[in-house]
Amino acid sequence: MRRVFIVFLSLILVCSIAGCRNSEERKEQTSSSKSTAQKKNDSKTSADRQGNGKVLVAYFSWADNVKPDEDVDAVTSPSVTSPGNVQELAGWVQEETEGDLFSIRVKDPYPGNWDDCLERANEERGKDARPALEDRVENLDEYDVVFLGFPNWWYGVPMPLLSFLEENDLSGKQVYLFCSHGTGGLADSVNIITEALPDAEISEDVFDCYEEDAGSSEGEIKDWVSETGYGK
Repeated sequence: MRRVFIVFLSLILVCSIAGCRNSEERKEQTSSSKSTAQKKNDSKTSADRQGNGKVLVAYFSWADNVKPDEDVDAVTSPSVTSPGNVQELAGWVQEETEGDLFSIRVKDPYPGNWDDCLERANEERGKDARPALEDRVENLDEYDVVFLGFPNWWYGVPMPLLSFLEENDLSGKQVYLFCSHGTGGLADSVNIITEALPDAEISEDVFDCYEEDAGSSEGEIKDWVSETGYGK
């Protein structure tokens, strides 16, 4: 009888040890599953933040929209020089994002003389004109994020920029703005773009610099791009 009792106790002890081992194994498996799931969730969050498509860097620059071989008098009025302010800023944004660069170009180029260019720009603004453009962006659906560059013209935006926004649907895309300007700052430009893109997600974090500082703003604009989360 005593032997039977001892065998019974031994069986209970063996079962208890096996049960503990199984419990520990289940805990380890559960912990491992949670860790894997957490990593997947973290990865998904990062993917959602960055987007699954490509980055487009679209910009309008006076330097890219001047009549070719035009004889300008730089003594009586400032004339266009290359690279233009926004053109240079866009190049640095493209380097940092490794996105695709798109220059907004009009079919009827502007004068290379600044005063004449401003006169035409003011006429277009007064007429709420939409100058005809050379091209549209190909495969626009592939892009989740658009960095949009422009100069401040007459306390707003160049009218060709509005032509671009009407011809290229940016609905649902994340849009970041960068601007070169004079003493007028951003003026009403951001409001104008916001009204033109009611269905886009326009970031309030806008990069802007004075036109005379544009050429030395490489570090600043690349830091800004990095802060948006789309730097390389």
